[in-house]
Amino acid sequence: MHPFRKAVEAGDHTAIEDLLAENVVFTSPVAFKPYPGKAMTAAILRGVIRVFEDFRYVREINSADGRDHALVFVARVGEREINGCDFLHMNEDGLIDDFTVMVRPLSAAQALATAMGAQFEQIAREAQGEAS
Repeated sequence: MHPFRKAVEAGDHTAIEDLLAENVVFTSPVAFKPYPGKAMTAAILRGVIRVFEDFRYVREINSADGRDHALVFVARVGEREINGCDFLHMNEDGLIDDFTVMVRPLSAAQALATAMGAQFEQIAREAQGEAS
């Protein structure tokens, strides 16, 4: 089991953040531009944890060299069931330097966008607090 999956399933926010490289780039399924940096990525992930209900990983796919991972998940956002995948790339130090999320169906992605939009002021405050 990938350490990120283990940390998420354990609800260990410190371990999740410890797995992120300082220069990690987070690409959201519902935002146009990627979000750079560990502080912002960690804050976004905390926001996602607040928004998702009944979250669980259902499959893990790993590259032969161990640097690329796809973690398939299911969850709910309000009344919408969401299917998604976390695509992780590990740098030479074994830290996540690229984190891309894709979700479906469109109605669930729209519910996620709305729910995360409501979280974004808190996310920005958390990210700014960590960066300083």
